[in-house]
Amino acid sequence: MTSKILDSQRKFAIYLPPDYETSQRSYPVLYLLHGAGDDQTGWVQFGEVLRITDEAIREGKATPMIIVMPDADTGQRGYFNDITGKWRYEDFFFEELMPYVEQKYRIKGQKRFRAVAGLSMGGGGSFMYALHHPELFSSACPLSAYVGPLSVEQMEAGLKRRDISYAAADLQPYYERHNAVSLVENLPADDIKSVRWYIDCGDDDFLYEGNSLIHIAMRKKEIPHEYRVRQGGHTWTYWREALPVVLGFVSDAFHQY
Repeated sequence: MTSKILDSQRKFAIYLPPDYETSQRSYPVLYLLHGAGDDQTGWVQFGEVLRITDEAIREGKATPMIIVMPDADTGQRGYFNDITGKWRYEDFFFEELMPYVEQKYRIKGQKRFRAVAGLSMGGGGSFMYALHHPELFSSACPLSAYVGPLSVEQMEAGLKRRDISYAAADLQPYYERHNAVSLVENLPADDIKSVRWYIDCGDDDFLYEGNSLIHIAMRKKEIPHEYRVRQGGHTWTYWREALPVVLGFVSDAFHQY
């Protein structure tokens, strides 16, 4: 598809359920975000999304759904607008990608029938998108998520390392908008509660700290969420095992559990 916001052609992978071609019905949608170093083919190639989702639907563990996997590794890596405002990936996602796919495919375009999930960098994207737009998603499933820099100093060091220039006044507001812990602590609890949360991070994952802090912040605010620490690290083996559970979790909301 063409993006005016990013001034480029953007790729995405799409999973259509087994009965898509033979039915007239519309389907719920899961936006499934890849991690750093991958693109829209990551979940297809390494995550085996086709086999796993077909199987989950066939066995009745997941409802038939459309899965959209965008590319966030072309031009610039990541799911957010950058601090300068010159690269606006998040605006592209909500203003161009979502309307495009939800019109092109038979997608039910209401909150109840829309979910977001992702791994690592895409887990961070899942947190931010659902926290920035709780009115749009019924469920969010961040897996092994990078929740953002854990301090302003950490963010500043990262920007300097990547040689990104920024205005000093923009640093704190940008940090607060792109750190999931900060968002959980500062957003109205009812907004966060309007999304069903499934958070999963391995006991050997290097991103354990941010995920633990999110869990604690949500507990303190009494925000219902599922929090899983399973055996494993930051690997496709871990995420392939997570995917059927995610498909079942988002299906519960699609079905009006």
